[in-house]
Amino acid sequence: MRLLPLLLCSALLAGCASKPNNDPSGTWINQAAIDAARESGRLREALLAYGPNLEWHIAPDRQEASYSNGFELAEGKLQSAGEGRWQVTFYGDYKEQLGVQSGELVQIASDYWPEQHFTRVDSSGEPRPLGSSFEQALYRDYLGGDWLIEEGLGQGGLVRFNSDGQVQGLPGAERFALCLAGDCAAMSGEHDSLWLQAGDQGSPWLFVHEGNQLRIFEAHNRAQFDEMPEYQPGPQRWLLKRR
Repeated sequence: MRLLPLLLCSALLAGCASKPNNDPSGTWINQAAIDAARESGRLREALLAYGPNLEWHIAPDRQEASYSNGFELAEGKLQSAGEGRWQVTFYGDYKEQLGVQSGELVQIASDYWPEQHFTRVDSSGEPRPLGSSFEQALYRDYLGGDWLIEEGLGQGGLVRFNSDGQVQGLPGAERFALCLAGDCAAMSGEHDSLWLQAGDQGSPWLFVHEGNQLRIFEAHNRAQFDEMPEYQPGPQRWLLKRR
């Protein structure tokens, strides 16, 4: 006879401990863009198709909401709009509408952006900079694992791109960053690009990600000295193959 009260008590406690289905709080990332990049290998195309926004931080208790598009950060005031929706008002009085549907955060289509869907990630522990959760998930899913240098300096060695931006085993590089948006995207045009750095010295490179192969090319600037750089693929420096 005590079983039913205990089950009811457990259900009530579980309900209190979990977040309501329409709770927007926490960190949300554009997992659809990551999945598309992983499947196709074409990072810029995936970001253009499923972007432009890549991550949201939402704090209803402070009436705050902010997003990153990989280049810019925007902070706004969050207010309930009724019927499970929220309105975010940004500087300049432009507004965005958000909702939670089937466990996803949905950014409602507006005059500024198309409809976008975001997946909640674990935001417990130390607060992370806005955009870093998306970046780490992208690095893990898109470039994760061990890569064998099939051609180029260090041939036969293993390379690992870590989710924190460190790279191991690639000669002359200690850190890397994928180009997501902004000036680096404008300068590389239709080509995917990344930044490789050792110490305080770094430079842009272009790459082609096809299946389990990653080709990294020198970035040749075709612009005049007084113009914004315009990078085109130069000689291939490395051919990496995922093991």
